[in-house]
Amino acid sequence: MKTTRTLLLLVLCVSGAASQGNLDYDEYDTDTKIPSKAKTNATDESAPDARGHRPLTGGRDSYTRNRYTPPPIGGGSRYQGRPTTTSRGQEVEEEKKVHPEAGGCSYGAGELGVLCPTGCELKTALLKQEKSVATSINDLRPLVDELSRSSNVVYNFANEMSSSLTERQRIIGDNGRVVNQFTSQVEEQHAFIKETVDTVFPSTIRVLQGVVDKLRLKIEKLEKAIKAQKEGCKDPCQTKCPIPVVTGKECEDIYRRGGKDSQMYMIQPDPLASPYKVFCDQSSNNGGWLLIQNRLDGSVDFGRRWDDYRRGFGNIALDVGKGYCERPGEYWLGNERISQLTKMGPTELLFEMQDWTGAKVHGLYRQFTMQSESSNYMLSVNEYSGNAGNCLLDGALELFGENRTMTKHHGAKFSTYDRDNDNWNPGDPTKQCAREDGGGWWYNRCHSANPNGRYYIGGAYTKQMAKHGTDDGIVWMNWKGSWYSLKAISMKIRPVFASR
Repeated sequence: MKTTRTLLLLVLCVSGAASQGNLDYDEYDTDTKIPSKAKTNATDESAPDARGHRPLTGGRDSYTRNRYTPPPIGGGSRYQGRPTTTSRGQEVEEEKKVHPEAGGCSYGAGELGVLCPTGCELKTALLKQEKSVATSINDLRPLVDELSRSSNVVYNFANEMSSSLTERQRIIGDNGRVVNQFTSQVEEQHAFIKETVDTVFPSTIRVLQGVVDKLRLKIEKLEKAIKAQKEGCKDPCQTKCPIPVVTGKECEDIYRRGGKDSQMYMIQPDPLASPYKVFCDQSSNNGGWLLIQNRLDGSVDFGRRWDDYRRGFGNIALDVGKGYCERPGEYWLGNERISQLTKMGPTELLFEMQDWTGAKVHGLYRQFTMQSESSNYMLSVNEYSGNAGNCLLDGALELFGENRTMTKHHGAKFSTYDRDNDNWNPGDPTKQCAREDGGGWWYNRCHSANPNGRYYIGGAYTKQMAKHGTDDGIVWMNWKGSWYSLKAISMKIRPVFASR
């Protein structure tokens, strides 16, 4: 019996440990985190907890690799070389009445007459009247008896009346005490009401009057502000960020035309299409960079729909007091515009990022092309250099085998939460990288880089802080790992030209 009990405890411990090992990976759910019951097929069971990928599980869970990816546009340069000397830019009381007892009794006081005859006269008279008196007495005796009986009845009735009177007097006494008690309570309540009316109400009214006075003053101020605003809006508003006169096809063209300041410009890549605003970085790494993505303070929500990413969103640039927009805002240029710019010729892509200690790294892809919407804006990159770590081509270096392959971004299609194009169970609405990881991106299954993820202040965050328990921050795994969200990251493109 003891051996059986020991074996049972051992089996329970092993089962608990096995189930605990699988709690690291959650299946998708909109509100709750449901632990997956299947094991991963990672080649290294001791791999670190990197959540950029979604490990393969049993059943119908699948991963579909990209069979063919068009290479990025390469070949010759779009411009001749130019000089390399450029300056590097800097990145609100009623008194109680006593009622006297009513009623009272009056008592009758009769007098008895006195007969004063002489004794002899009395004897003579008595003897004369004896016989007649005796006869009268005999006649009166029945009447006396009857009177006696009537007297007894009257006596009993009088006793009963006396008892009833006593009981009524007792009841009257009790009622009097109740009346007195009720009168005392009424007096206490009257005193309370009088005090409230005389003291509390006036005080409350004074307070409310003060509140009303303050509200009246605020209303007067608002009315004055509205009036002033109306006066100021009589004339057309003047922009604080005038667009520079110099324009071009893109930022490199603007640089060569004399636009050497980093600020907002108008560009027109297609002469048949309307121009639009962009931010040009004309100081970093020899200038000519067109900012296509920027994250720096979390002021813009990147959890957007497909159409938002296609058109672009956010704030192109901000004025910091110099009269022109020399500081980039948070924005995504738009997939249609990015695709058009990269297909004009060989294009390079520069990532620049910063952590919450101020440390900075960069990654440069010498070749970068974004396909058209008919290909779901597929990503093609090549020729990496830099110190950030090659996430787009190599995937997450802390993973191994197929788990690392699933985090590569080269060849991935663009996905948003309402347009699922990732390689994690295609067509399954419960398994969508963009929905779990906070933004639109070239998700595989799912990522090693997540520049458009959720903005976490301070850097480090946890599964409990994440909406779906996944690493949905601004992640660059090959620099800071899965559970560190960067303070700033930007993506810049520039035409490739022969020499620097």
